[in-house]
Parts: sequence; structure tokens; C-alpha cells
Amino acid sequence: MEENPEKRKKTWLTVAFSLGVAASLLFLFLLFLFLMVKNSKEDPYDSHDHEAETPSGPRANSPPRGWNSYDSFSWTIDEEQFLSNARVLSNTFSKFGYQYAVVDFLWYRKMVAHSSVWASGLDVIDEWGRPIPDPARWPSSRGGYGFKNVASQIHQMGLKFGIHVMRGISTQAINANTPIMDSNGEAYRSGGRIWRARDIALTKKPCGWMPACFTSIDTSSGAGLAFLQSLYQLYDEWGVDFVKHDCVFGDDFNEDEIKAISEILKEKDRPIVYSISPGTHVTPAMAEKVKDFVNMYRVTGDDWDTWSDFSTHFDVARDFAQGGFIGSRGLEDSNQGPHRNSSLTVDEQKAQMTLWAMAKSPLFLGGDLRNLDSTTLYITTNAAILEIHNTSSHNRELSNIQIKDLRIWGANGTTGEVYIAVFNLGSSEKLVTVKFEDVIRDFIHQELRGGGGEEICTGFDIWERKELGEINDTLSFSITKHGCVALVLKCTPEAAERPI
Repeated sequence: MEENPEKRKKTWLTVAFSLGVAASLLFLFLLFLFLMVKNSKEDPYDSHDHEAETPSGPRANSPPRGWNSYDSFSWTIDEEQFLSNARVLSNTFSKFGYQYAVVDFLWYRKMVAHSSVWASGLDVIDEWGRPIPDPARWPSSRGGYGFKNVASQIHQMGLKFGIHVMRGISTQAINANTPIMDSNGEAYRSGGRIWRARDIALTKKPCGWMPACFTSIDTSSGAGLAFLQSLYQLYDEWGVDFVKHDCVFGDDFNEDEIKAISEILKEKDRPIVYSISPGTHVTPAMAEKVKDFVNMYRVTGDDWDTWSDFSTHFDVARDFAQGGFIGSRGLEDSNQGPHRNSSLTVDEQKAQMTLWAMAKSPLFLGGDLRNLDSTTLYITTNAAILEIHNTSSHNRELSNIQIKDLRIWGANGTTGEVYIAVFNLGSSEKLVTVKFEDVIRDFIHQELRGGGGEEICTGFDIWERKELGEINDTLSFSITKHGCVALVLKCTPEAAERPI
């Protein structure tokens, strides 16, 4: 949700990918490389998780999974559509770890004839200038309830509730010059006067991709901080578990606001996951500045269900893994709601799911789950792939093997397994033979190797569901155009006894 407004006539946001679409779910994950950071400079065989404090407590090793409304519904989703998708998420996907139901942007915008993403003056705000749900689309919000009733229903389904919010303050609140609320629920006073929206707005620092609607605020002022505190007090009262904060990262980097909100969230009595966006032109150096203040961050711009878009993420995932960051990304928007199947082939969808698992990107479904098809369900709930996503460590692209059109990733399992994924970025089927030692040497303890320094491993092909038997000198296989091979190698006695 940013950059080229016309290109965004399709689906969601951040490196995780959003499984995008419609009748037969557009397979795409919110690939933002979101970040659950581990330091790659540690001992590569040290399995201890060094946890860092973030707004919601210690940073988890397992990236979150869930569903986001943007890919299929853009900003026009209503309460019935959201809850009906959440029911499918609960009934079908929650047992696979998909637990967040997130309503994306502009849930406060009135859906009238001249509404659009860039139309100002059409948002529903309260007396303090804070956005509240459009009651025409979210009827249970009437009477001052906001998202309380929706969040309650989501929690009753065994899920967690998330919302998208924008940077700073809305131009609508600025134009109305609404007062700022203090911690006691009264007008904020300082210097003998009441402070209002225009006092804290930095109108020369608007949101880059929605400049007519939102602008930055002065976080160095007591009134500016009071406004942010009042926002997150409201979200907390609603029962929000996940906040996607947009227009504060990448090209719209706003370090001050990110840090201010992080501190506010740390004071809450319950955890709220803090995710920032967008991801255009994000670098590891930029990520380093915020890694201790957020739970997730996006590292790419919007992309669609095309191979040309997806293939660009191999370099991004490689670079962030090398920098010690493992993380998520996203799609774009469709004002018309769900309307088509994925343009990616099944092989491309498997490759995408495999890369996100190896890169430990958050996984957020983005399609209309009410139209779930069996292929999408199989790819997004594959047990071995989700095991890689959930528990693997030391994930990275192998730099010692350079073969045209191939990318090879590796990772360690928790009980001696080694995960290897080989991707064919070329435009035709490729026969591949690589030395087994070159592939696996960085992921095996020396003392676990067989006599003479040779590895003794057996293998399993995840997508082909095929045992490979004992592997010695070489790995050989055929990979379809834009496809991949994903392997589980069992190289210790403990792992060999463990069923896949």
C-alpha cells in the first residue's frame, strides 16, 4: 500500500507474502521481509535463542502467521466480510499456526460515491481527532464501541485481532483542529492553554504516498506524545493485538515516531505486536536502527502475483539474511474486492512458499478465504514447510555455489535436520547436480560426519513427497521452470529416528 497508485488495483502490504486473491486464492504472501532478528554473527551451531526486548516483549523466533484483508478487499472491506474470513481462518488455518486476523487500511473512511484512497475529508474521527470505524461498514462500532465487538468475536474464535494505522495525524483532524486528549480523558493543557491538532502537526512532512490525508506530528512536544498515547490507549481498549503502522519506514522513514510508539506499547499491560511499513528502499542499515523497537518491519515495496515481481525478492532475502536479519513483505489493492485466481503457476507458488519459509518471513494469507481451493490449502499448510518456517535456524543463501539461474538456501533443524532449498529462476527446466559436501558443509557439526569426513545423510523431497535414500557424493535432480526442490536431510542418529 504505497507507491504507484494505479498499480495498486489488486491486493496487500510488507517480507512476508500475503497469499493473495480470489476465487482460487491468489497465492502470495505478504513478503515484507518483516523482521524477527537473530544475529548471524553468532556461532553458527549455537542453537540458543538470544532474545531482544521489543514492544510486545522478547522477540519470538517463530514468525507470525495470519490473514490480512488488503489483497482481496483493499480498503472497502466490511464487518461481515471480515468476520466470515476470520471464521475460515479459525476453522481451517488456526491449527497450522495462522492466528492473526488483520483489517487493513482506511477502515475509518466513508464509502461514498467520491471516496478513494487519496480522498481527504471523508474519514470518521472522534472528538479527539482519532480515527474510528466507519459505522456504515462496521455496524457493531456504533454507540462508541469502535472495534471492541469485532475484536471480541475474533478472540472468541481463538484468534488475535489486528489493525492497520497511518503515520501521525489525519488532515481531517488538522482541518477540524480537534483538541488533544490527555491521560485523564480531558483536553491536554500546557502553558495555560489547550493544545490542538494544528499545534502538533508537521504539515511539511506528509505521508509520501497519501500526502493529502496524513502528516507527521511533533513527537518532541508533550502534546504530540499525548496524542499518540491517546491513540494507542484507544486501540488497547478495543482489544487490538497487532498494529501495522504504515508510512513510517522505507522511503517514508520516521524514526522518531517509531521509537515513540514503541515506548508507549512497552507500557501496556498486554502485548501488542508492532509492525512497520512500507518497505521501499529499505536497507539492512535502516533496519539496524529500528530492530530493537519493533517486532516486524517490511523490506520491499508492493508486489503482485507475477514471476518478475517475486523473483526480485531473492536478492532482498539474501542480503537481509547475510546482515543478520530474518523477516516479511506485501501486495496491493483492489477496490473491487476478490476478482480472479493467482497468476502464478503452482510451481511458482511452491517456490514462493518455500522461500518465505527459508527466510522465516511472516506468512499472512491475503485471499478471500471463503473461496479456498485445495491446492492453496495444501501449499500453505504443508507440515514440513511450516516446520522449517517455525523452528529452523541459521537460514541463509549459500554463497559458495554459483550456478546460472539457481539459488540455494540452507538452514538447520532442531534435532539435527538440515533443510536445503534449490530454486530455478530460469525460463526452462534445469537438470542440476551439485556436490553434496558443498551444499551441506556449513550446516553439519564436524563430529556428526561419518568416517573420513564424509556426511552420512538420508533425504526427503518435501513437494514430491519422496524418500531419497542415503546421499553420499552428489545431489541430482530436475527442477521445473520457476520451480524449486525442498529437501529435509537427516544427518544424525536422532534425526534419522524422527519421522518427517
